[in-house]
Amino acid sequence: PRPSCDGRGAVLSWMPMPDARDRPTRLADVLLRDGDDCTWCRRPFTRHVTPTTDHLVPKVKGGPSWEENEVAACRRCNRERGHLSPADWLAECERRGRHPDRARVARTLASLSNAIADRGGQRRACPYLAAQLRRLADSTGGRAGGLRVRLNHPGRGAASRQS
Repeated sequence: PRPSCDGRGAVLSWMPMPDARDRPTRLADVLLRDGDDCTWCRRPFTRHVTPTTDHLVPKVKGGPSWEENEVAACRRCNRERGHLSPADWLAECERRGRHPDRARVARTLASLSNAIADRGGQRRACPYLAAQLRRLADSTGGRAGGLRVRLNHPGRGAASRQS
């Protein structure tokens, strides 16, 4: 079992973890969801530009290997990003003249937040995830992809907040 947390990183309860699917299956599902281009540079995937899954919340920050934490990225962008946060890498890509899919990143982070609220666990990832959602909302005028993100608030049950 893993602890469940709210959007600010407070531990709420212990819940069992779902089984993770294998990497090729997750990659295929991420490509169906995201399309056939890199989230960060928007290059289309070809025989020479191969897709990978890039963890938005890195494993070293407690990010799970769930489809909700992964976006389609070319090998170059995945390697160059390293452990930069999604908000920092979006800014760096824009500085380099690339046109990253900011809305895709925001949708995926919101989906991860909702998945954690549903499944529980990922205690270490929660503060990092909440900070990234705030930074994206701040950089988009309060609209991090226009999605609803459920945050569990202690003592009040699950609540919804428009991001």
